[in-house]
Amino acid sequence: MGPSNVTRMTDFILLSRADVERVLDSAEILARLPEAFVALTDGRTSAPPRTTAVAPATPSGAMPGYLPGTALEVKITAVFPRAHEKGLPSHQGVITMFDEQDGRPLAMMDAMSVTTGRTAAAAALAARELSRADASVLGILGAGAQAVAHLALMTAIRSFDEIRIASRNSAHAAQLADTHALAVAVDSWEEATREADVVCCCTDAREPILSASWLATGAHVSSIGGTFGHEIDRATVDAGNVFVEWRGAVSQAPPAGAYELQHLDPDSVTELGELLSGAREGRTADDELTVYKSTGHPVEDAVAARSVYERAVAEGIGQKVFL
Repeated sequence: MGPSNVTRMTDFILLSRADVERVLDSAEILARLPEAFVALTDGRTSAPPRTTAVAPATPSGAMPGYLPGTALEVKITAVFPRAHEKGLPSHQGVITMFDEQDGRPLAMMDAMSVTTGRTAAAAALAARELSRADASVLGILGAGAQAVAHLALMTAIRSFDEIRIASRNSAHAAQLADTHALAVAVDSWEEATREADVVCCCTDAREPILSASWLATGAHVSSIGGTFGHEIDRATVDAGNVFVEWRGAVSQAPPAGAYELQHLDPDSVTELGELLSGAREGRTADDELTVYKSTGHPVEDAVAARSVYERAVAEGIGQKVFL
């Protein structure tokens, strides 16, 4: 006979990709991220490096994270580069949230929409803090989901006069350019980069798509790709003042760390939390090259998942399951 004092758990919400996309607010995530990055730098979070199991075709990774007062969550993802051939995203996965006081599972949601939104929000935050205030030309390298999110958020934090989009698939670049009045599709990575004040690399590159020789004086470079290899060249990293979500981007081996940063001294890079708290400087001159290299971090997932969960509950969205 089981214990009589065990109480059954209450509603657990399942949120599909469509549900998440309906309530995800990247601007809200952007507003919440500074506090999370400062907490990360201050050591007030718990987020071990991601663990990865490598199947024949893909890595599958787990990223648990705890941001006090925001969320206790675990993201599990699988990366299948050829999934596009079946009309599927290359990155797929789920995020499960738990109550941080009693451990009740609260929700499970599509991870890819969350990841896209929080990655672009973190990149926009870095660009807002590090790019020149008079930045007028934006270059976007890539035309997938991340590029779509970057176009929306980068144009929200800076008033650009010109936007150039390049992709390995010219039709995709043209389709994305058609969504913004100032955007044009160009034929090459180089054409999108030259004279750009802000350059956003949003690809699944295996080798660098960006050359330091193309960069304008005083540019800001954002690189969020690199799951499978270098997205930007070593010369760009070595010439720039480098900013990261966490110092593990340098000290941890890929895929937890960044391929491009493995040769650096961890103390040579600045965490966004250090920048935002004022502990370390950001851009120090108009002619300085700043580089933001993202590896993704669970505190970003925690912020985004909490935002999605709160809005879903408020709007009555999702499928409730009684556990």
